[in-house]
Amino acid sequence: MKWGKAGRRPEHFSMGNHLIKPAVRVLFLFASRERALNQTIRALRKYLALADGLSLEAGACQVEVPPMPGVDEDMRRWSFHMILQHNIIVNRSISATIRQLCSGETLSGAAVIDPKRDVMPDSSAGRETILQFQDSVNEHVGMMKALGRLRGTKTSRHPLFGQFDAHQWNCMFAFHLGLHHAQAQRVVREANNRRVRPA
Repeated sequence: MKWGKAGRRPEHFSMGNHLIKPAVRVLFLFASRERALNQTIRALRKYLALADGLSLEAGACQVEVPPMPGVDEDMRRWSFHMILQHNIIVNRSISATIRQLCSGETLSGAAVIDPKRDVMPDSSAGRETILQFQDSVNEHVGMMKALGRLRGTKTSRHPLFGQFDAHQWNCMFAFHLGLHHAQAQRVVREANNRRVRPA
């Protein structure tokens, strides 16, 4: 299983599979900072490719996807813009967590959001999310290149995978983008299909 290949998960991959949690932790253990950042940059390019030429109507079209890894039941009927807004919230939270863990601060602000309620997007999310999403990724990449040691920092708890240090959170940044890129692909494809269907 290659965690960095956005949208290319094996069919048996399930976040509820008890083998997934230790597998993800091992993958993060052996991933380098550079590899994680490269995966993040590639994921950004893939999202922007989906956004390219997408109409405002198609971007706002809410599409129900089948059960997918990392996509909770209450996340399955989102538009492309809503997916981006969700990613923006999570991106900024992970970035804040890493920054505060590296500096030894007590976690606060965006680093302590509720992982269920505070990450939900607004159904009115629009085109502005594309630039905001791009900014959230670029800011993260720039921060990561400037930070010192990531491994062995203080830790904070991921709701599914347990305690993460700054390095593991950086890996999670890319991993999370990959999970929702698979959802975004389905949403954009269906939204575009609805546009071309005869009335």
